[in-house]
Amino acid sequence: MNFWSIYQHGFARVAACTGHTVIADPHANAEAVLRQARRCAREGVAVAVFPELGLTGYSIEDLLLQDAVLDDVEEALGTVVAGSADLLPVLVVGAPLRHRHRIYNCAVIVHRGRILGVAPKSYPPNYREFYERRQIASGEDERGGSIRVGGEEVPFGVDLLFEAADVPGLVLHAEICEDMWVPVPPSAEAALAGATVLANLSGSPITVGRAEDRRLLCRAASARCLAAYVYSAAGLGESTTDLSWDGQTMIYENGVLLAETDRFPLDDQYAVADVDLDLLRQERQRTGTFDDNRRAHATRTGDFRRVRFQLDPPTTDLGLKRRVERLPFVPADPERLALDCYEAYNIQVAGLQQRLAAIGGPKVVIGVSGGLDSTHALIVAARAMDRAGRPRSDILAFTLPGFATSDHTKDNAHKLMNSLGVTAAELDITPTARLMLKEMGHPFASGEPVYDVTFENVQAGLRTDYLFRLANQRGGIVLGTGDLSELALGWSTYGVGDQMSHYNVNSGVPKTLIQHLIRWVIGSGQFDDETGRTLAAILDTEISPELVPGEEMQSTESKIGPYNLHDFTLFHVLRYGFRPSKIAFLAWHAWHDPEAGAWPPGFPEAKRVAYDLAEIRRWLEVFCRRFFAFAQFKRSAMPNGPKVSAGGSLSPRGDWRAPSDGNAAAWLRDLARFDMPGTEK
Repeated sequence: MNFWSIYQHGFARVAACTGHTVIADPHANAEAVLRQARRCAREGVAVAVFPELGLTGYSIEDLLLQDAVLDDVEEALGTVVAGSADLLPVLVVGAPLRHRHRIYNCAVIVHRGRILGVAPKSYPPNYREFYERRQIASGEDERGGSIRVGGEEVPFGVDLLFEAADVPGLVLHAEICEDMWVPVPPSAEAALAGATVLANLSGSPITVGRAEDRRLLCRAASARCLAAYVYSAAGLGESTTDLSWDGQTMIYENGVLLAETDRFPLDDQYAVADVDLDLLRQERQRTGTFDDNRRAHATRTGDFRRVRFQLDPPTTDLGLKRRVERLPFVPADPERLALDCYEAYNIQVAGLQQRLAAIGGPKVVIGVSGGLDSTHALIVAARAMDRAGRPRSDILAFTLPGFATSDHTKDNAHKLMNSLGVTAAELDITPTARLMLKEMGHPFASGEPVYDVTFENVQAGLRTDYLFRLANQRGGIVLGTGDLSELALGWSTYGVGDQMSHYNVNSGVPKTLIQHLIRWVIGSGQFDDETGRTLAAILDTEISPELVPGEEMQSTESKIGPYNLHDFTLFHVLRYGFRPSKIAFLAWHAWHDPEAGAWPPGFPEAKRVAYDLAEIRRWLEVFCRRFFAFAQFKRSAMPNGPKVSAGGSLSPRGDWRAPSDGNAAAWLRDLARFDMPGTEK
């Protein structure tokens, strides 16, 4: 296996092609198809989709009934078939074909010198500017049959799926233009029957607003069908007697736009993207209602025919033609990020407000360290009190300095508590910690600089112990501050420690998102300017547990690895169940070049780092060992808290249910694939 090949990682490259059509000249149009097909082949494309009636032009009206044109169509189709013999892509070409006593508007599926099958248009429109039924027969009831093309009988019908025998998950179905606009499109049944790549060959003249309607339908089809949707519309060269054409092409996958081209092109143009077949398979496996729906429609979907073919995809490095978010929990698009932050913050606020109301309106007890997590939990609590019409003084906030607490973080904690108007106090845990370490016989009590796990956990445990007892004393609940990333890695002290609380508003929020939530809180003016300045200062602070004394601040990421990479892995493990080798492939494409691709707005320039494959592999192994083999026992006993991200949560009552005594063997075996020759870049 070549680690750098997209086809080794469950991807298939697809293209939506458009170009200059020559009205009623099938031979010229066949050459245009082959010109683009050769270009697609050079780029490793598996499936190339062309516009509706591309061999004649969509807008030729009654010329479709002329024998001279139809004879030329069959000859031109022969040219395309012959020209495809040495080409990689499956070509999905539009052509009018004679069958029995009618003309059918067809998608002809061609691969390596043969016609695999022909799919007719199900719903020729006859309204407003459309008058197709004058020339075209509906193919909706064409199932199980065949058609004679080029001297051969080939499968014919709307019940055809084209399956690549050597690319797992690549199953193609074709529908045509109007088929997408009806309430139950042919592609919906095809997806239930197993199609993963849905092609739409479209004529579709352009009018104001229609492009957005097409986008909506393509996006919805890909999301509902858990599929890729490849759309290609007719462009320049079509008749402008009464209409105009824009040549829109686009590729959606599971509701996400992967690629599109500029409209109204002057020459050949195509959108190309790498569709993630693993992602689609995983989504269908996880979404049990998808298969339930198949069974409800089994009388139709059970009769689909499969035409198998051998793609023989390249195993070389083709790059990766899809956008991979560096921070999958943090979209780089400013509008999307702003909306995500608004929703995430208010999910947390509303969750806490409801919990407080449901248990009689207790006070909130929280430990504030001056770090990101406790800062965010505190501003969530402040807004929850505002929404409930309660004074912020009902938040009892404590800073609990220990042996390594810095003046910087402690000062920030006090400034934040004061600016928010909460009830603030400081409780130094070091005398109690010294006593506990002494009574335990720990070497530190005798003056030895031993800063082991026990030394750290004594401090973490005492902080939580104090908070719970303070909550007992003062009629409150302890608000947890640990985040989703820490839960994934088990980076918390179990039981009497920061793993435990009465309610944890941060348990669904990954570390990489929290900083952007705080930026959003500042930028959207949720609090006054003084609070905003303190929040900005906290954002610039190194992530640290501050448990070990020393000249340099203790860095969490230097011990367990960068949260950038851990959150990247967490998203793809939790949301899609990807294997580590694929996650590494995606991570390299996302992170190897800090100049490539967009960063989230406000992301500090100094933190725009890169990671090479060796570093990615190193921290992937750390993640796998901690997530699968170590940390689950902490998650199995985690407190309540709201799910925030569509990427998932780790609640044993929600997204992630796993045994506490599991192991990481399968994931580590997959990681061993890195040791193969050819993984160097």
